[in-house]
Amino acid sequence: MRITASALYPWAVSCKMTRYVFRGGQFVDPSTDEPMPLPERDGVVMPMVQSDIEPYKSPVDGRVISSRSARRDDLARNNCVPYEPMGNTPKGITNPKFAAKHNAMHLMTEEARDKHKIRIRK
Repeated sequence: MRITASALYPWAVSCKMTRYVFRGGQFVDPSTDEPMPLPERDGVVMPMVQSDIEPYKSPVDGRVISSRSARRDDLARNNCVPYEPMGNTPKGITNPKFAAKHNAMHLMTEEARDKHKIRIRK
């Protein structure tokens, strides 16, 4: 007995994604050459370009890393993960239920205290 994908996943047969190819400076339907419909936009839409990284020595094995692909390879080879510093992390607890449960109301941020109208007795 042979089971087809359509028998297992009947929804997969009906959800075809429209395919477009790039011809003559625009995306078109390959069978009809109709241009791809573009959504309305408020401003200019363009791809983001990221510059390459400055060369540095790998802190693990000392090899020179001079590109993003070399960085990915170095991380994989040495079983490491990239360090991405987090931006604006709160300096304290912002959830009053969590703070109350763990007896840490004194560690709540000023913004959280103001938002939830919590006053701490001194």
